[in-house]
Amino acid sequence: MADDTASTSRRRLMQDATAGLVTAVAARAVAQTDTANSTGTADASPLADPRSLYPRPPFPAQQQPWPGLAGRMTPRPDHGETSYRGTGRLNGRKALITGGDSGIGRAAAIAYAREGADVAISYLPAEEPDAREVIHIIRSAGRKAVALPGDIRDEAFCKALVEQAVSGLGGLDILVSNAGRQQSHNSILDITTEQFDWTARTNLYAMFWITRAAIPHMPPGSAIIYTSSVNAYEPSANRLDYAMTKAAIANFTKGLATQMISRGIRVNAVAPGPFWTGLQVSGVQTTENVERFGEQVPMGRPGQPAEIAPVYVQLATPQASYVTGQVYGAAGGAGQP
Repeated sequence: MADDTASTSRRRLMQDATAGLVTAVAARAVAQTDTANSTGTADASPLADPRSLYPRPPFPAQQQPWPGLAGRMTPRPDHGETSYRGTGRLNGRKALITGGDSGIGRAAAIAYAREGADVAISYLPAEEPDAREVIHIIRSAGRKAVALPGDIRDEAFCKALVEQAVSGLGGLDILVSNAGRQQSHNSILDITTEQFDWTARTNLYAMFWITRAAIPHMPPGSAIIYTSSVNAYEPSANRLDYAMTKAAIANFTKGLATQMISRGIRVNAVAPGPFWTGLQVSGVQTTENVERFGEQVPMGRPGQPAEIAPVYVQLATPQASYVTGQVYGAAGGAGQP
């Protein structure tokens, strides 16, 4: 009888302990869900057919002078202004993004801010209207925003850009070198030395200058992310100089990654396919090609900047701690890698 009583007591003790543990875990889960839902960050997105998730061609005929403004495009690109919801994956981080006023850079800036990072963006003075919108969105997310207008073809500006970002943010642990130039030329005979130099200095020299200036400020655990292109692997005949620079960026990424891991800094790149950005309507595509833009990939439409922002977030987070020297593709089912 004594043994039966002891056994019963032990069973009750274990049952009570188990029930208490389950209750505690459930309560914690509910609390986390309630907190997340109160900030609008935990709701799961419903299934959606990616083919019809965003506008498909044909698009209205349109052209703008270089460098183009997202605010004047039809349809206006989705950079995640109303759709991106953060979950605190970059809390306390400090990011510098070149070309952060529009396109992929803008989408990354919005995502980073909503994930908890302070963000500095560089852009051309002509892009000020777009940049003001981004600065407002970053601040609306409760994060610090630093606006840095200027021309990254100038080495002195690139150095000053990094110093101002570090000063304004109070440090730097994410660098996204994204700004780029591309123009359409049907033949190498149509590319002047001035135009070739413009593309190379924007896409390569600036990347080199900014990276070199940023690294001394970046602690272990930092991340550098470059924007390459599917043109690095499948060069478009009418973008010879641009494709060359994007191949160089992919190569630079892999080489720098082997150097920087000794500092605890990860280096990766993203290779987008056709994305609906201001570049496309400001000299990259003919009017006819703008109307049909994106229909050549299996998805049948161009990507929206908001669709690639999560890749830039993931590469910046500690969850990607074993990822360095990689080039991530996002091209609607076409291209490499």
